Amino acid sequence: MPRLLIVQHTPSPNLRVMYEAVLAGASDPAIEGVQVVSRPALGATAMDVLEADGYVLGTPANLGYMSGAMKLFFDQVYYPVLDATRGRPFGLYVHGNNDTTGAVRAIEGITKGMGWTRAAEHVLVAGEPTTADIGACRELGGTLAATLMD
Repeated sequence: MPRLLIVQHTPSPNLRVMYEAVLAGASDPAIEGVQVVSRPALGATAMDVLEADGYVLGTPANLGYMSGAMKLFFDQVYYPVLDATRGRPFGLYVHGNNDTTGAVRAIEGITKGMGWTRAAEHVLVAGEPTTADIGACRELGGTLAATLMD
């Protein structure tokens, strides 16, 4: 059964709402035959990444960069999964109080180096998430899960 791995760092209420929407979209009953696994960025391992067929990444934008937790995740898994995960699809959601540019740039650089393929539009939110933002997060999770359906 294909597996979707959600790796997230969710320290704020705004990110919690976004994460829950991604998880709900990925777990939609209409999407059959895909196992959804969620791990906090500080607990996700190279084995989690190797066992997954696609990924959704969620992080705050902290001081113009991804969270330290997400950076540590990438530092720990980059070389152990590099060759084995090339071409796998991923999606991204980022929340910042003002700007998400630096966090997105950093994650895009890392995922490009890993050879992952962007499978959906990023969901980038500055400030409080709107109803449309929450819908976009749900769609992001659903799109990534549907991409993996048998």
